[in-house]
Amino acid sequence: MSNAKSNLGRELALATLVERAPLASMLATAFKAKGYRFALVGGPVRDAILGRLGNDLDFTTDAHPLESKKILKAWADNVWDTGIEFGTIAAKRDDTTVEVTTYRTEKYDEDSRNPDVQFGDDIEGDLSRRDFTINSMALELTTDVPEFIDPFNGIEDLAQQIIRTPASAEQSFSDDPLRMMRAARFASQLNFTLDEEVVTAMKDMSGRISIISAERVRDEFVKMLMSPNPRIGITLLVDTGIAEHVIPEIPKLRLEVDEHHHHKDVYEHSITVLEQAITQEDRLGGPDLINRLAALLHDIGKPKTRNLIEGGGVSFHHHEVVGARLAKSRLKALRFDNETIEAVETLVALHLRFHGYGDGEWTDSAVRRYVRDAGELLTHLHVLTRADCTTRNVKKAERLSRIYDGLEARIADLMEKEELSKIRPDLDGAQVMQLLGIKPSADVGKALDFLMELRMEHGPLGEAKATEELMQWWTSRARSNRRSD
Repeated sequence: MSNAKSNLGRELALATLVERAPLASMLATAFKAKGYRFALVGGPVRDAILGRLGNDLDFTTDAHPLESKKILKAWADNVWDTGIEFGTIAAKRDDTTVEVTTYRTEKYDEDSRNPDVQFGDDIEGDLSRRDFTINSMALELTTDVPEFIDPFNGIEDLAQQIIRTPASAEQSFSDDPLRMMRAARFASQLNFTLDEEVVTAMKDMSGRISIISAERVRDEFVKMLMSPNPRIGITLLVDTGIAEHVIPEIPKLRLEVDEHHHHKDVYEHSITVLEQAITQEDRLGGPDLINRLAALLHDIGKPKTRNLIEGGGVSFHHHEVVGARLAKSRLKALRFDNETIEAVETLVALHLRFHGYGDGEWTDSAVRRYVRDAGELLTHLHVLTRADCTTRNVKKAERLSRIYDGLEARIADLMEKEELSKIRPDLDGAQVMQLLGIKPSADVGKALDFLMELRMEHGPLGEAKATEELMQWWTSRARSNRRSD
């Protein structure tokens, strides 16, 4: 690498570091005072050069982990060593979080999910084991003048917006197969192109991803999905065959379209819905994982429910039900938390509800049930339903949008009148037991279900009317039971 490029990388990284992370120089001084080398490394160097450095900083050092821990304890507000077996100590001071890792090399055995980590002797060896050249740069902070270290010409690849590996791609992905997903993720985050050797290795080695734990796969998938352009990464995972091993429901959306074009490209439709859902995330307060998962997965029930209709056409009856079940199963396999799983399952199950009401002829009862079933996910359902319109027919799109505008207006109106978000039966369980003279039992639940149905159908009844309806229901039920005996 030329001195001009080296100086450029150093100046860009150093200027951003001084501006955005003034505590870094203080920490470097502490390591230098103990006789150790200390360098900003990896992603933060890349981001510093791109002018997007955050408050999470990664450093590398020749100090062993216990020595790093001692130094960090004197510098930081909090220190934790959960990654100490891999040479990493983490700490936080003010708004800055740092991870300090001892020079190391690591690789996976053929069938192991855990890397074999060995500590190294120099920073060049440490950089050589990193995933991509754009992450294999360092800014040495304990030299008289900060030294920019770039043995694999990462700054040139950064300028060319290309993702390459320091060693051969095959060797790199053999050392850590998760790097194949990281390649797709960085392509999405940075809008970069993968080197042909990287793509070829991903295709040839896609099956190696199966040795990586579900949690690590999930975390990488989430980072890609939450990137500015997830289409890039998803397409790479599908085209290279990696998706077949981590989320096979997505490549299965590439249904064969017959010569009569009986249905639209479900895969392309799903990616478009995802992109359209992302454009509406201001309604959700910003980038939202549940929104993106639901948009991507909303039609995964279609391959299993596809049925050709005699005389032409195709149907996907109950694909929302099948899709909700498949989404739940896949997200559980990827070790997502229960709250996320339940939310995505609900949204996939409900994504067709709007289309079941024709041209917007919604009764108050239907509106109440829509709100009740969506619950706290009502705004998510609004976003998903609107995003699910990908027709190129402008008039049809405008009509659907207008109808949904009407539905949201109806919901707002009923919300104001009835507090739909807090919808409850007009009587509670204690009142039911007192009126019917019964103890806690299944009958109490059935009575409350009856009252809730009344509330949904007719709106607030008031205590007196609800009591009257309850007593009539109870009497009729008792009479029916006697006849059946």
